[in-house]
Amino acid sequence: MMIFKGDKLLDARGKTPESHSASGLSELRLRAVGSSLDLPEVWQDLPPWSEVADSSDVSGAQHAFEWIDLREVWRRWGDEVFARAGVAYQYMNWLRNTRFCSRCAAPVSPGTEERCLACPGCGRIVYPPLHPAVIVAVERDGKLLLAHNKNMPEKRYSVLAGFVEPGESLEQTIEREIMEEVGIEVEDIRYFGSQSWPFPCSLMLGFTARWKSGELRPDETELSDAGWFAPGEFPDIPPSISISRKLIDDFLRRRFVLRKTF
Repeated sequence: MMIFKGDKLLDARGKTPESHSASGLSELRLRAVGSSLDLPEVWQDLPPWSEVADSSDVSGAQHAFEWIDLREVWRRWGDEVFARAGVAYQYMNWLRNTRFCSRCAAPVSPGTEERCLACPGCGRIVYPPLHPAVIVAVERDGKLLLAHNKNMPEKRYSVLAGFVEPGESLEQTIEREIMEEVGIEVEDIRYFGSQSWPFPCSLMLGFTARWKSGELRPDETELSDAGWFAPGEFPDIPPSISISRKLIDDFLRRRFVLRKTF
């Protein structure tokens, strides 16, 4: 069972974050304020979790315990544990933030036949939120478009991304986001792959595209810099946990193959 405090996960060195038991909570003097074990049967095939109060402390425990974020879960335990922790966190975060019906304000309760929240007052059914976003690797003359978003670590660059808005197709979102963020047009948009991204509940949809027209004019409200980078000239880029890195690595592999071919 995973033990969460806010968006942090309890990690015991040498054991995966999933190795905790219900009895372990009491041994660590932690009090659960919510648990998947208390939910109806239809919820029980999810990765099990418990949530403890924000004031919970394990500093006095006999063994080495610490609270780590989801990105650190990936670094320590890899893709599979990260994926399960992401599922648990998204459901847990949704349940703790959705206590009342948005239509009539009555308390909602977990569904017994499907994973939803049901309002006994007006009958409204609510499902877990999922926010689709596009992320795009744009190429021009053997170079890749990379930008530094002001919310990123200092000096880190990545490909561009943005959330899908109502009424848009994914291709329209790509065209709008690229124009808004760097002022260029793109073409030859192709689907690459997708990734669940639990920060807090996104679905990242990856694409490749090619420059069509225009010169880079970074939107200074979001970006501090943007440029075209050739292999061997790349700045600091995201770790391999993210689909942004997978898009970048795909570009590098294809450029390497082209160089070897010709």
